[in-house]
Amino acid sequence: MFRLALRNLTRQKGRTMITLASIVFGVAALILAGGFVEDIYHQLRDATIKSRLGYLQLYRAGYYEFGRREPYDYMIEDPEAVLEKVGTLPVVTEVLQRLNFTGLLNNSRTDRSVIVEGIEPEKENEMASFMSVVAGRELSDDDAYAIVLGEGVATALALAPGDYVTMVATTTSGFMNSLEFEVVGVFRSFSKDFDARAVRIPIATARELLDTTALHSLVFSLTDVSYVDPLVDWLGQHVLGERYEVKTWLELDDFYAKTVALYQSQFGVLQVIILGIVLLSVANSVSMTANERVGEFGTIRAIGHTSSYVYRLLVIENAILGTVGAALGVAVGIGLAVLISEVGIPMPPPPSSNAAYTAYIRIVPGVCLVAFLIGFVATVVSALLTCRQPTRTPIALALTRNI
Repeated sequence: MFRLALRNLTRQKGRTMITLASIVFGVAALILAGGFVEDIYHQLRDATIKSRLGYLQLYRAGYYEFGRREPYDYMIEDPEAVLEKVGTLPVVTEVLQRLNFTGLLNNSRTDRSVIVEGIEPEKENEMASFMSVVAGRELSDDDAYAIVLGEGVATALALAPGDYVTMVATTTSGFMNSLEFEVVGVFRSFSKDFDARAVRIPIATARELLDTTALHSLVFSLTDVSYVDPLVDWLGQHVLGERYEVKTWLELDDFYAKTVALYQSQFGVLQVIILGIVLLSVANSVSMTANERVGEFGTIRAIGHTSSYVYRLLVIENAILGTVGAALGVAVGIGLAVLISEVGIPMPPPPSSNAAYTAYIRIVPGVCLVAFLIGFVATVVSALLTCRQPTRTPIALALTRNI
């Protein structure tokens, strides 16, 4: 029966090619759509992590909830004790120290309240690969009284590299202190809101401005995102206790989770739509083919075979078509994904961002497998639904189709 099914398919080349084209188109479309969405997930995740948040951050217990109101009450006084414990972990590539506070920036004409991050410049530059410098340069470890501004801050205060600004802040003792800084660069991160309010200075200068040796957070850079949850568990057992708390990048910014949920819903609907298109197009092709072969079915039944035999023969034919078509669809989809990714797809800035990016089509084994199964199942289901009636036409009536 299998050999007969193959002979029937090769004998009816035109009909076979039409059905194959429908399957290939649907499977390839699913692979391209799934690869595009997966690339959005990947790039958004990397931008969230490698823009400024890191993989996870460690604070004094209570800082995340109450630190904005009383930032100096929730500082890490002895970061060296934590650094000594985590510095030797193989999954940790770097631990960055940060000192966060609010200050008043003055350009001799107007003031602006800003969020200030005291950072370790060289370590931050290495981790924050998704934070770009749009004017001037990055901070370096040799800088002392240098500052880089978020793009929005620079625009609002009409500042450019080479200008000087004065920063006023409250020390940990409650007194006012001020320092003058030279603007050396303007940065653009993934978050438009952050760029509109944030500036960065070397952490040594931030400590001088606040008159403290403490800091607010330790930011972890890891070898891979898959180590985030295991590291959180390890920190909970060996470091945190009641003194510290840790937040992952997902907890620090829920934009990624919401975006993934949105695209998963959209891609699920797209899969259903493509499945429906493939099912209807293949069903139409299979139905036309079966109705045109009623005379052939009558002859087969006249020589002693049952209608069930003919029905099984048609299902086998379409199972072969579904397998071949789905396999070709996967090959075409992967080929198109590679070609498109060589060029890239220019994309506008996402919501809440000023940074445009280039999208690619990622080849995801899971998406390819699902697309193959959808192509195969759609073809077999089409045969099961449309081929029963033509195979049950009375033999005498079916034979008249041969005249």
